[in-house]
Amino acid sequence: MTLIAGIGFAYPWLLLGLLALPILWLLLRAVPPAPRRQAFPAVTLLLGLGDDESLSDRTPWWLLLLRMLALAAAIIGLAGPVLNPEERDSGSGPLLVVLDATWAGANGWEETRDQITARLEEAGRSDRTVAVLRLSDPQPLQFLAASDWARQVAGLTPNPWQPAADQVDHALTHISEATEGFDTLWFSDGLDYPGREQLTEALSDRGALQVLEQPGAAFALAPPSYADGALELTVERSLPGPARDMLVQARGRDPGGTLRSLAQATARFDAGATNASVRLSLPSELRARITRFELAGQRSAGAVALADDGLRRREVALIASESEDEGLALLSPLHYLRQALAPTADLLEGALSDLLPANPDVIILADVARLPPAQEQAVIDWVEEGGLLVRFAGPRLAASDTARSEEEPLMPVRLRLGGRSIGGAMSWGEPKTLAPFEDDSPFAGLRTPEEVTVSAQVVAQPDPSLADRVIAALGDGTPLVTRKPLGQGQVVLFHVTANAEWSSLPLSGLFVQMLERLAVSSAVGTPEATSLEGTVWRPVSVLDGFGRSREAGTLPGVQGPDLVAAPAGPALQPGLYDGGNQTLARNVLRAGDSLTAASWPASVPVSGYSTAQERPLGGALLGLALVLLALDVLATLLVSGQLAQLRRSTALVPLLAAALALGAISPRPTQAQQSGAADPVALAAELTLAHVLTGNAEVDRIARAGLQGLSDTLFFRTSVEPSTPASVDLERDELAFFPLLYWPVTADQKMPSAAAYTRLNAYLRSGGMILFDTRDADLAAVGATSPEARRLQQLALGLDIPPLEPLPPDHVLTRTFYLLQDFPGRHPRGPLWVEAAPPDAEQDEGIPFRTLNDGVTPVVIGGNDWASAWAVDSNGRPLRPVGRGYAGERQRELSLRFGVNLVMHVLTGNYKSDQVHVPALLERLGQ
Repeated sequence: MTLIAGIGFAYPWLLLGLLALPILWLLLRAVPPAPRRQAFPAVTLLLGLGDDESLSDRTPWWLLLLRMLALAAAIIGLAGPVLNPEERDSGSGPLLVVLDATWAGANGWEETRDQITARLEEAGRSDRTVAVLRLSDPQPLQFLAASDWARQVAGLTPNPWQPAADQVDHALTHISEATEGFDTLWFSDGLDYPGREQLTEALSDRGALQVLEQPGAAFALAPPSYADGALELTVERSLPGPARDMLVQARGRDPGGTLRSLAQATARFDAGATNASVRLSLPSELRARITRFELAGQRSAGAVALADDGLRRREVALIASESEDEGLALLSPLHYLRQALAPTADLLEGALSDLLPANPDVIILADVARLPPAQEQAVIDWVEEGGLLVRFAGPRLAASDTARSEEEPLMPVRLRLGGRSIGGAMSWGEPKTLAPFEDDSPFAGLRTPEEVTVSAQVVAQPDPSLADRVIAALGDGTPLVTRKPLGQGQVVLFHVTANAEWSSLPLSGLFVQMLERLAVSSAVGTPEATSLEGTVWRPVSVLDGFGRSREAGTLPGVQGPDLVAAPAGPALQPGLYDGGNQTLARNVLRAGDSLTAASWPASVPVSGYSTAQERPLGGALLGLALVLLALDVLATLLVSGQLAQLRRSTALVPLLAAALALGAISPRPTQAQQSGAADPVALAAELTLAHVLTGNAEVDRIARAGLQGLSDTLFFRTSVEPSTPASVDLERDELAFFPLLYWPVTADQKMPSAAAYTRLNAYLRSGGMILFDTRDADLAAVGATSPEARRLQQLALGLDIPPLEPLPPDHVLTRTFYLLQDFPGRHPRGPLWVEAAPPDAEQDEGIPFRTLNDGVTPVVIGGNDWASAWAVDSNGRPLRPVGRGYAGERQRELSLRFGVNLVMHVLTGNYKSDQVHVPALLERLGQ
């Protein structure tokens, strides 16, 4: 690109045409030879007469100037002028675009995409092949035309993790596999991470390396912690700077279920500091509602800290069989429980009848043998609704007849009479130690200290179900802790006392860990990796790069130690994980992590993003040239004296309309109408496709863009010439004008009113078709049911829909215009449902399809997200990516062909089922 007066020109040689303007001026200014004067006496009779209409003998200077300006505007516009061009060497040869594509760049991702698009356009002008490498999810390098990658830029999104060792190794492998050298343009998010130096060195060895770093510091929230009765939140930033305040919001659901900000506080960065802390003192009821903390004004996964059970102190009711003596505190059944649970739980003590109405999370019975019948039934009901009952043995339980003859609801196993102790009837020679915990035990992975011994216990009666209920045992195999489910809750029995009378377990740290594993207490803060040995955590929800939560879907489980200690990545995404009895949040930052800004070698040029974006001026100048030429036509008519005649006729009206049409720079039809249906007269005159408004702005935008792409395809490939697609409000708009309604289904879509259902049923009976798209074929493929599919079932209850069946291979939709076997959208393969064929449909011998000449299916139901595959932007380019490479473009083509077949089926019915088409179809099918 050549710079002239601060403006870049893609084709500067066209400016030589400006040199011809003076010559053209002289030619237009040429005057014919003056006429010879001859005296004629009769002329004297004309003296004194006036001429109302005079003609000029030469072209006026202002008209010449108008023509010169029009020609100059056309020449300069064709030369490809660009405003704010960057003065850089575009280079030659292959170009590798490297993206960190992490959460740190999510806050300015739109600007990053604009910069990538500008660089790809520049590479395209230089005929350079381009490959894109995302370091957070590296894939093999594919050097393609810059225009191919430009269409995929809109689909690039940041990931909620930074490149770890595995991703760096894969990226280095892909770089080394390239067969030729290349230059590199690295879009950095500004953070340092292990392996970045090796990547820099490897890329520098392959060619010139330039780094574009996102301006400003990155901000992130550390996991919340609970100390001294308050929540403590720490905000990190990657670069020191001036003093700054950051607003931290605690968000959760109010009693009505609405997600809102429950509390907020301001964290202040001191000048030059890279972290700031703030404390929040909240009541336990409000703290239990918090689901996440956010930095106001920041849009990234790092600016979100998820809350888990560590912030919710569980309410535990302690019930003992006897009153306590203050002088014998160490012998109290509840003393060691208080010491173990007080730091992490809210303890409730008193009579069981008084504590049950408070609905505690856990009830602990210490050596309570029997409960009154009324209280026993109340506790059973409480456990069945999800409560956890923990019982400890003792002398009273050992001497009672509880669970001797039969299993009782509030005991996990039957018990033998008398118990077992050193020197007793069932004596041990010495205290017993604990056996290692089994892999299926909730205590799996915990170390059993040798100093923990048991000298007495109550013994479980052998039973076929005993082995499944033992979750901890002694070295000789006798049960130490047993458990059974009861309704939605659990009943757990420790076969020893809650004090140190029968064992040293309450004196050890293992006692606290076992209570935490049983979810008796809340593990405040992030647990140690070693304490999670042997556990597997199932992802419930995960964050995307922008900090938005989404369902985890089919993501695999994560080992407990990895959840705490391993770096985040594709296999361990930040989010909320369930361990059975407890939920644990894995955030972008771990406890103790900090942000470090990236530093680059002196040999690598580093620059920020361009503040002024390049703006092509060619289109505006060509439009100006057309306007000036239209004015020239009017001016010529004025000078020649013909304007007065045109003024007296109606010929000026179409002329002015044509001039305005040439000079106006009108938007695409898709921008002319933003919402609602068009004028009924216009709809009746032209074929119009329409989509149903869902209330979700993004879904409605994609649906409208998809129908615009389908309309364009119909215009260029068929004789159908659709007008601009329309958006239909079922409560207000008339449906009879639209042969096809595209209805994208959303989970929170409002149910139509009774009047709307009446119009919909009349529309279906009159020959209209509705294409329902749940956009969930990716879930349906694995047998899952999405919220959209459940919403469709509710929406369809009020519609008069005939029996449906999966699209048979001989249905007319497979051959209405194109011969098709698959009907993909953004998702490749999902079930497609149409009206079921009549049971008496016949199939002639040798004919590959049945005779179905009557009727058009009123509904088509699927989930392949066809609108995303059809959607185009204002320039007619695909709006969303589909698949990858050639296979993805083939999938988009098949999706458009399905749309064409669908519209042609609506317009022509089962015309292609007529027998007259059989020979041609058989020839096309190769039969």
